[in-house]
Amino acid sequence: MEIHKTAIVHSKAQIEEGVKVGPYCVIGEHVRIRKGAILEAHIFLNGWTDIGENCHIYPFATLGTEPQDIKYQGEESKLIIGQGTIIRESVTLNRGSQGQRVTQVGTDCMLMAYSHVAHDCKLGNEVILANGVAMAGHVIIDDFAVIGGLSCIHQFTRIGEYAFVGGASAVSKDVPPYGMAVGNRAKLFGINLIGLQRRGFSTESINKIKKAYRQLLASDLNVSQAVKKIQDSSEGGSAEIDHLIDFIKKSSRGICV
Repeated sequence: MEIHKTAIVHSKAQIEEGVKVGPYCVIGEHVRIRKGAILEAHIFLNGWTDIGENCHIYPFATLGTEPQDIKYQGEESKLIIGQGTIIRESVTLNRGSQGQRVTQVGTDCMLMAYSHVAHDCKLGNEVILANGVAMAGHVIIDDFAVIGGLSCIHQFTRIGEYAFVGGASAVSKDVPPYGMAVGNRAKLFGINLIGLQRRGFSTESINKIKKAYRQLLASDLNVSQAVKKIQDSSEGGSAEIDHLIDFIKKSSRGICV
């Protein structure tokens, strides 16, 4: 491991082999940094924070601080970051609060400069947050979703797998898997076609998803009626459509149609 002489590292912090800690970093007592991680400079890590293998953290990031939640009373809570995740300049991630007590970021994510992940949020694998994304507490973002810059996400909102949220959006309801949403308040405008193609979805699967979204957006049916029609159609029964239907049925906030 390489620890710069100006870094302040608590004697009980766990730092594994191959870790590089740059100038003026501050690492607290309960922090664990797994092998191969790189901390550039001026990074503050505190609380029960677990940094995954081969993560790369850039200057002025602040990770593992107390949640911005007035109900929090100093309980032990965690921030867990998966391996290979990149955290750019001035990103802030808070630990969990009461109840779940865990904020979690998956593997191979990219959190761009000035983005904020609040208490008890859950980010899946390969999620991208562009510059300045602001998340309230208890937000869930599923695998492979992309959130455009300067977007704000309301507490307890969920964004589904392979979804895309356009820049400067205000997301107050759930964004279904494979969808593309934008605006204030964010509304669905179709499927994330480019994203699905890049992720290797077959033409057949994409066409099924298109037809399902057409029922949601281009018919005079309400959401419940549209879901019933999708289930009864030829698209029903495929893994992607089953997942879409399950997401909509479980949505507590409703979807942003």
